[in-house]
Amino acid sequence: MQTNPISPTHTSLVAVGDSFTEGMSDLLPDGTYRGWADLLAARMAARAPGFRYANLAVRGKLIGQIVDEQVDVAAAMNADVVTLVGGLNDTLRPKCDMVRVRDLLTEAVERLAPSCKQLVLMRSPGRQGPVLERFRPRMEELFVCVEELAGKHGALVVDLYGAPALADPRLWDVDRLHLTADGHRRVAEAVWQALGYEAEDTEWHVPMAATLPPGWMSRRVADARFARQYLLPWIGRRLTGRSSGDGLPAKRPELLAYEDPA
Repeated sequence: MQTNPISPTHTSLVAVGDSFTEGMSDLLPDGTYRGWADLLAARMAARAPGFRYANLAVRGKLIGQIVDEQVDVAAAMNADVVTLVGGLNDTLRPKCDMVRVRDLLTEAVERLAPSCKQLVLMRSPGRQGPVLERFRPRMEELFVCVEELAGKHGALVVDLYGAPALADPRLWDVDRLHLTADGHRRVAEAVWQALGYEAEDTEWHVPMAATLPPGWMSRRVADARFARQYLLPWIGRRLTGRSSGDGLPAKRPELLAYEDPA
């Protein structure tokens, strides 16, 4: 007699990273962000009474800041599962020392892996377009490091970069840097399955149905809006050494019992 496999039961989750893990641009009605980590926590909490969750992520953080501000805090929580996604903001900077990025990511993994039952790393998704092509070599160098560290320290790697659906511009917000709500839902599903839970969406990685592309004028209007609202402010922050996360606290700084915000 064949029986269904027993899903794992994790009692705590700590998420470490930048805007991707904070949940931008999965905007809720109250002005806060949800995102894949919150969605994952909600699912895990439904399987484990008393489940605890912390999200230390802050938008704009570089890997050095993640190491300095989040890693030791996360390690001290001794959670069942820790997710770490960082370094991509570094690769998008005009000047990026990839040796330093790899060294810092290695430091983060070496501190976190012994502190939890399961460390989860990711090959981050990339939106189709000229920006991705410009920075693709750095991203792929980062992902090679992720794979090597995972193999050495027993971490899981969730391959979002290799998922065709997540490259689709329709799953990215107008800022072209952050996933939409549906994009975050797909990421949560990917991590959920990687942790050994039974799939709720077996086709999360499958490309969306084709639609007619927007016309020339629509694309130009979107480009102008993007440049005015996002690109120019981003360049301004780079020139002045500022970050979108300056002064912002961690999203959920303490490992507390999860409560459904609904």
